[in-house]
This record gives sequence, C-alpha cells and structure tokens, in this order.
Amino acid sequence: MRFDINGTPTDAQPAPGQCLRSLLRQLGHTEVKMGCDTGDCGACSVLLDGEPVPSCVYPALRAQGRSVTTAAGLGTPDGLHPVQRRFVYAGGFQCGFCTPGMVVTASVLGDPDPGELAQALKGNLCRCTGYRSIEDALRGVVNTEKGGATCGRSLPAPAGPRIVTGAERYTLDEPPAGLLHVAVLRSPHAHARIRSIDTAAAEVIPGVHAVLTHRDAPPVAFSTARHHNRLDDPDDTLVLDDVVRFRGQRVAAVVAESIGTAEHACQAVIVDYEVLPAVFDPRHATEPGAPRVHADKGAESRIADPARNLVAELHGEVGDVEAGLAGAAAVVEGTWRTQRISPMSMETHCCLGWLDGDSLDGDGRLVLRTSSQVPFLVRDELCRLFGLGAEQVRVLTARVGGGFGGKQELLTEDLVALAVLRTSRPVQYEFTRTDELTVAPCRHPMSVTVRVGTDSDGVLTALAIDVLADAGAYGNHSPGVLFHGCHESMGVYRCPHKRVDARSVYTNNLPSGAFRGYGLGQVVFGIECALDELARKLRLDPFELRRRNVVVPGDQVIASSAHRDDLMFGSYGLDQCLDLAQAALRRGNGVDAPPGWLVGEGMALAMIATIPPRGHVAEASVSLGPAGGYTLRVGTSEFGNGTTTVHTQIAATVLGVEPERIAMHQSDTDAVGFDTGAFGSAGSVVAGRAVHAAATELRRQILHRAAALTGVTGRLGPVGVQCGQRLVELAELAPLTAHARHDGTPRSVAFNVHAVRVAVHRQTGEVRILQSVHAADAGTVLNPEQCRGQVEGGVAQGIGTALYEDLTLDGQGRVLTCVLRNYHVPQLADVPRTEVYFAQTVDELGPFGAKSMSESPYNPVAPALANAIRDAIGVRPYELPMSADRLWRLLTG
Repeated sequence: MRFDINGTPTDAQPAPGQCLRSLLRQLGHTEVKMGCDTGDCGACSVLLDGEPVPSCVYPALRAQGRSVTTAAGLGTPDGLHPVQRRFVYAGGFQCGFCTPGMVVTASVLGDPDPGELAQALKGNLCRCTGYRSIEDALRGVVNTEKGGATCGRSLPAPAGPRIVTGAERYTLDEPPAGLLHVAVLRSPHAHARIRSIDTAAAEVIPGVHAVLTHRDAPPVAFSTARHHNRLDDPDDTLVLDDVVRFRGQRVAAVVAESIGTAEHACQAVIVDYEVLPAVFDPRHATEPGAPRVHADKGAESRIADPARNLVAELHGEVGDVEAGLAGAAAVVEGTWRTQRISPMSMETHCCLGWLDGDSLDGDGRLVLRTSSQVPFLVRDELCRLFGLGAEQVRVLTARVGGGFGGKQELLTEDLVALAVLRTSRPVQYEFTRTDELTVAPCRHPMSVTVRVGTDSDGVLTALAIDVLADAGAYGNHSPGVLFHGCHESMGVYRCPHKRVDARSVYTNNLPSGAFRGYGLGQVVFGIECALDELARKLRLDPFELRRRNVVVPGDQVIASSAHRDDLMFGSYGLDQCLDLAQAALRRGNGVDAPPGWLVGEGMALAMIATIPPRGHVAEASVSLGPAGGYTLRVGTSEFGNGTTTVHTQIAATVLGVEPERIAMHQSDTDAVGFDTGAFGSAGSVVAGRAVHAAATELRRQILHRAAALTGVTGRLGPVGVQCGQRLVELAELAPLTAHARHDGTPRSVAFNVHAVRVAVHRQTGEVRILQSVHAADAGTVLNPEQCRGQVEGGVAQGIGTALYEDLTLDGQGRVLTCVLRNYHVPQLADVPRTEVYFAQTVDELGPFGAKSMSESPYNPVAPALANAIRDAIGVRPYELPMSADRLWRLLTG
C-alpha cells in the first residue's frame, strides 16, 4: 500500500492484522511509542488526515492513501512547531515518553477552555508530571528561564527539543540489524512443579532460533531486586525454574525472527505440571500447615524463615508501650489496609542485547541497552549469574521512560543475556502492558494496625504498629520495604514508648517490589489516620497535634530501637511546612463545593531519609577538552528524575559556564564511573555531591595550571582564566580531568506536609478535591520548576493511590486488572492544581544545600485525603483506594 508519512510518500506491505503503530516503528518512526497497545494511553498518537488517533489500535491497512503525521512531522529540534516550543518553555514533561503523543494530540486543540481540555486529553496519560505543566504548555505559560548557570534557576531540560519532536532515543529506538525477539510462555498455575516440558514442536517452527527452559538456564539463585549490597535481598529466584510459584511466572522463552512467531511457538510447547497447594492470604501464610512457597531454600538464601513463609521480620520496643497506653488520656486503635499499585511507567520493561567486539570466548562481548534505574547493579548481577567478568559485559541506558522504583529490578536483562549467549544474535525483549500489570512487581499491599495514646495535652505517650506485608511469590525488596516503611514513619514522632512488630510473608500472588516511597506510603497511611482520629478525640487541631509531637533538631530519630545510625538533621523545615500548609488551607482558593455535597479538610505529614541506608555510591568526573569544552560523566540514569538537568547545572555553576558548554555522558558502565543507581531519590544528593566535588577539583586544577603559566592568581570565567591583563583560554589549559566520589553517608532528612479540602457526593460517594496544598522541605531548590514538577507528580500518584488505582486479584492469584483501561491511572481531569510551597532551608549535607525530592511528596497524600473524607462524611475509611463505591457503602451503611 502507499500512504504519506510526514509528507513523504511511502510504500509498505503491512502484515495481516498489523497495527499502524508497529508498522510506523518498523519503518523507522520510533517517535511513535508503545505504551499499552489497547488505545488507552496515547503514547502512540498520530494525526491521520489531521485527526489524532491511537495508532496501536488502528489497522495499518486502513492508512492506505491517507496522510500520517507524527511528532517528528510537526517539527524538528531546530525548527519546533509552536506547540512543541510551548512544551519546552513550560517544562511540560519529565520522562518524556508520553510527550510525542501528547504533542500530536495538542497540536489540533487550539485554545480550549479547562473543561474541553480535560476531555480532549482524556486519552493521553502522563505518569510523571501531575499534568499542571502540560496544561501550562497548552496555555502558553513559560516556566523555564534562558541563560545563566546559577543553581536555583528554572533552566530547561537539555533534551527538551529532542523529547517534544520524538528525536530523543529510548531503549528500543535504535534496533540493530538481524534482531530476534523473545516471547515467554507463562505458568497458568499459582504453584506447580514442572514434571516435563517438550519443546520439539516449537523448535521446528520456521523462524524459531531457540526455545529456552530451566534446562538451559544457569542454576544460580539471585534476587530481581537490585541494591548496592546484593545481600540485602533473598536469593530465591532462578532465570528459569522447574517450580513455578505464581500465575504468569516464566516457564519457557522462545527466541524467534518476529514476536508473532515467538508467541506462536510458545503455544506449541507442551508442559506437564504437578499442581501444588498454594496460599494467597498473607494472614494464613505463617500458620502451621500452610503451603510453603520456598520450602526448598536454605540459609544461603537469606530468607528469615522459609518454613513459616517469612521473608523478613522486624521486632523492637523502646520503653513500655503497654504502660504508655494504660496511662494515656486518649487512645486510638485501628487497622488500615493498602492495596497493590502498579508503578505504571509509560515505557514498559524492555531490553536489547547483542555481542560486540571480541572478548567473550571469541564470540564478542555482551552488551545490553536496558530500561533500568540501576545499570551497574544489573551488570554486576549478570556477571555473577553467567560467570563473566565485569570487562566482558557492558550495560547502558538510553533515556528511560519512567521508573518509580519498578526499574530497580532485573526483569528482562537475564533472559536477553541468556538468549544472546545462546544464539549469538541481537535479541529484544519487551514487556506488554498486560505483563506490567500481571507479572511485574507491584507495591506491597500491607495491613497496618496502629495503637497510639496521648496525655490530656495531646503529647504522645505510646505508639505501636503491627505490619503485615504480602511479598508475593518472591522476596525482592521485601526486607528493605519493611524496614524502611517502619523507620521514618515512626521516627518522625517523639514518644517515650514505641514498638514495631512487622512481617513480610510469601504467598503465591504476583511478587511485590519497589515503588515510590518504598513502604512509607503504606505505614504512614495508618499512623497519620490514627493521629487524626486522636486529634478528634482530644478536640485538638491536627496541625497542632503534630507540632507538639514531631522530632526537632537535637532529637534522636527512633523507630523501634535506640541504636544510632548515620541519619542526622542536615537542616530542618518541618515547622515551616506545617505553617505553610495550614496557612494556605485557611486562605482557601475560592473553589466552592457543588450544592449539597459534604465538605471536609484533612492533612498529613511524612519524613524521609534523603539517601537509602546501607550504602549508595556515585562516582563522577569532569574533563576540560582540547577545544576548551567540558565533559561531565556520571552513572545516574535519566528517567524523568531531572538529574541530567541538575547535574549539568551544578557543574556549570561551579565552573562559571553556560550549561550548553557541558557535554553529558551518563548511565553506561563503559563510559562513566560506578553509580549504585537512581533510586531512593539519590540522584541529586549522592551523584550531585560527586559532580559538585569533581567540578570543584577541576576548577582548582584549571586555576593552578593558569597560575603556573602566568605567575598570577586568576579568576575562572566562561572562556578562560583572567590572570591580570592576560586571558588564558581554556584550550591552553587542556586536557585536565578531575574525579570524585560520594559514598552516601551521612544522611539527612526531608519533610513533606499535604493538606486538602474535599467534597463528597452524598448519594454516590464521588470525591472532588477542591483544594490541594503541598509544603516540602527540599533544602536549596536547585531548579524550582523541575522540583515543583516532582512534587506535583508525586501528589498525582498519591491521588491515584488514594482514590482510583487498585491492582485487583481474584483470591486465587489471578490479576483481574490486566489491561490499562481497567486500571485507573489519573487523567488530567482527576488531578487538581496543587499549591506547592517550599520551606526556606539549606541542608549542610546536600550539594549547594539541596535535599532529595522525588519520591517523598507521594507519602502523605493518601492519609491527608482519608482524613479530609473522614471530616466530610463523619465515618473513617480504613482501606485504599477510597473509591466511590466504598465511600457510598460507608455513607449508607
């Protein structure tokens, strides 16, 4: 057939049933992204004869004789379409994976009113921004600044023009020639042993290159979770196993010329299973007689107690909680339950692998380009799994389309490595959106029982929590999530009597893993709701109750033990955050509730360590090249966290140069120094410290060399060193390189306070957020627009958690929300504009006084909404999400 793509006549022969999205990518138009393949996210949007359509559900054959326009057809990085220019100026993106599709849709909207805008963009989802900056872009609002390098200014992202035109490369956007594809045969059973597996019929299908089973995989146990210290997680996983422990677990993998052929061959694999007893309720998992999920594991796996399905546990007490409760004037006790949440990054887990060079037994060196937050940790674990040296494996990332903790895992790379080593061909493995919802790790669902008491003045006398987390079939991240979730949530309050009892248990449900907040969101939900109920009993303002009980500088942060660690107050802004949020709520915003709706207000707070514990390392180097330009090398992946902009800004500020003069090399184990990874919001405060130190050392070297040449102490400027009357140009001083490293200790704390005013419909339970306020203690705000966007994105995800999102299982391990349209990711219409306020603090531990601020805004949002809903309807919700049907039952029960 013949059709036009971006004004160019194109001949193509679509395969039967092929969608327009895959055809366009096949023809090299990788600006068209795969986000869902069900027409629900808009990442693949194109204009068809001037009308926006989701190309993933549009039959390619129907494009015959028609005109297709992609984001690349609207403009180029050097010649932007007006709408693309607005997105750049407004900072209307973070990871940017959804942006080409968003821009295409927006290009035909004109200037709609707010109601029309929400309707027009209902098919375009953004998981990162919270939509305010996108709406600003469509209104022509300019949020970024031009020129200058000083930290504290809202400089635009260097990749902006490439992102809005679709020219920025993501993981799968540069496929090598001769590419093979992986499809996975998954278990239909929640727990079973593979008695036999027959791959003969699959192997003879034309186009099939390999069928991989547990017989082909290394018998080396590992964890898909990645941490600086790999011993933090239990080794309970194999690349391919002869025992499956949840529905959807890998049974076999087919490597073939096309994904269609690979999927067809999966159906030809014959498996004989011995179905085993399964356990799905974490409350029953530790009971005598419950099926054991990992009964075959020994001490080397580092599982707390396989015989009781216990992945990890934490027990500790300071003081005497029972005595503290007995002497309290008011006591509250309750159990709060949180649901599974999918990280839902718009780019799914995916990986490309190939052999390059000549170092792997003469067949080439293993290279993987992957959608990962932790390329160095992925490399190191692959070396361990396959018995390779670090010099034999290279792992790199392009720009990553979102992470939110979900890409702190090793979910595709092991299978791609196995396939590449087996076939000696380039191999690609890409999760579908259904894979993301049904087999990729989700947020740990938890049950949190809180007992808390105060004296008559509202001063805490006792605080105790009992936490039960469902780890699912594998223990990836479960110890860390459990410990982290209990630590800062308890530690933010002064109290003489505290106790923590917490367990994470195996079940035959899909695995849980890392997600924004890393356990804090679940535990904070219970504690902050209990404190709100306590304030009601005491008839005390909830802000005031917090003021009387939060830690202040000089206090030790204690959760369940008085053991001292490296956590300290590098600065303190919680008092300001409480004041800012309360003042904004009192001022109001002029938005009234619809007549007859119930109105309520609520607030909650959270504290978070600015760096993960137990090790987080970053190395950086800054070089001055022969032409007088600078090169910054750092290992941190860019996935919408904004580290590329901030690291460039830090180096430019130290060196007194425009950011455009600094070339960035990042997230490539060959090209940069070691970096633990971009998780725990460490990009700014760990890698950022390393960048600052390297730039400072290079500045010293430049000045020293200039002084040696001239005999005069000079001043570094954008083009050289002014030494008296002589300007020594930078090129005269090159080459020079400075290296630096930061080891992630000591660690500071950051604070967030969220406050809301809501309206609840009496007859339906629908919730409308009338006012949303967030106050953040971010230290020195290095890039205000970018930091504001991180806060808004965290708030939007918190709203989704509180009101909409629910990865639902059927009680037998089957995921029911297996397509995106059944999993309610907040749309533009669901998310209010949040008033964001920053405390005025300067942290002594962060670069230029900055703190981390990526995941922490998420943590207090759900309890603040729960407390507001409680205020409105007079009944306490105990379970998330607080969907309309659940609230209706509370209202009518």
